Amino acid sequence: MQVPLTLRENLKPGWTETVVELVHADTYGDLLEMTNRSLSKSYKDAAAVITGTALEVHVRALCAKNSVTTTVAGKPKKADTMNADLKKAGVYDGLQQKEVTAWMGLRNSAAHGDYDDYDRAQVRCFLDGV
Repeated sequence: MQVPLTLRENLKPGWTETVVELVHADTYGDLLEMTNRSLSKSYKDAAAVITGTALEVHVRALCAKNSVTTTVAGKPKKADTMNADLKKAGVYDGLQQKEVTAWMGLRNSAAHGDYDDYDRAQVRCFLDGV
């Protein structure tokens, strides 16, 4: 299984410290491998949705790890809200927040059937970034 470079870089210095994080990392790797296969078969829309799912799950996990709430009034926060909260908490900077926002926009286009809003190359960049 090919692990995305960014995940591999995080594993080398021991970034993942708990068994739960290791399981999450393995799950993300599986989702992203599925995306690679979908994209190689020209299923750009499925690839975008699957990558977006992996991204949203990771954003939610980052919130939990960094004590950023994931609910408001008992309901799950939207991914964009959690993304902004992670930036406010200093988990990542403004540029990374903007990148995640753009990726979430691509995922939303795919999930809502707006397939002409993006192309295969953009999905490839999305996958590579995540």
